[in-house]
Amino acid sequence: MTAHRTTPPRNRRRRSGPAHASGLGRKETRKTRKGTLWGGLTALAVLGAAGFAAAGWTFVSGGGDGDGGVRGAGRAPSPSSSPSATTSPNPPSSSPNSPSSASRPSSPSSSPSARPSEPDIPATGPGTFTTAPGESAKVGTGTALRYRVEVEDGLKLSPADVAEQVERILGDPRGWTTDGKSAFQRVSGGATDFAVRVATPGTVDEICGQYGLETGGRVNCSVGRNVMVNLRRWELATPVYAKDVAAYRALIINHEVGHFLGHDHVGCPGPGKPAPAMMQQIKGMHGCVPNVWPYDEDGRYLTGPAAP
Repeated sequence: MTAHRTTPPRNRRRRSGPAHASGLGRKETRKTRKGTLWGGLTALAVLGAAGFAAAGWTFVSGGGDGDGGVRGAGRAPSPSSSPSATTSPNPPSSSPNSPSSASRPSSPSSSPSARPSEPDIPATGPGTFTTAPGESAKVGTGTALRYRVEVEDGLKLSPADVAEQVERILGDPRGWTTDGKSAFQRVSGGATDFAVRVATPGTVDEICGQYGLETGGRVNCSVGRNVMVNLRRWELATPVYAKDVAAYRALIINHEVGHFLGHDHVGCPGPGKPAPAMMQQIKGMHGCVPNVWPYDEDGRYLTGPAAP
């Protein structure tokens, strides 16, 4: 899901650190007709409200997440061992696993009724984070971008488990390393280029808001050197990916890290074609079929027309 775009998008180069946030006498007959009319209007109002509620789940006003995450533009501060929202805000623009299952989402559904039973999602948290221990091997060619994986304190997520998923996503041959110039290495200390941070909706709103982004408690963002992952999206995905939450997690990471690398939003390239990872899929598939990877299995970059 993506937050509201507050400024026009600006292309960013890798390491540029962007701010990337829905019967019956005559008299009685008149009364009866009047009652029938009001009853019909009431039913229409109820149906309309239900329809808007359903649309509110699928579409977020002003933006699109992880599969439509948010990012901001501008140059990032020099590499730091502590990427955080306290770095100087830059003008923002708006922007979604186990990779083994993420390649082919199983029976994706566009109906909210297909969502899994909703876990307990805290509205907000302390705003402090625990870094996943250890480090990974470098993946990709070129100079590796060093990143940390952090989980907000108090959540029922293991930082090590989240880090393992992020590692697999960024190291997948259908990921950004296929561009021939991007490389990544997860670390737990020292200088870092960015951090992937899973946090409660309230904390994501606070950090993204410092860059002028409106994430509304529902979407992700990429700001400065922070890839902010909304816990709600990490746990629940979206209706299209409700039966394959792991796939949606890959879309979140690929979409938001894509913004960090300088990629902007694109649209659906055509009916029946794979939805690009940089497409705001939460706003609708527009004829495209679900896909969470930047590249296909043959190494072809999956993109579409520039998004307005």
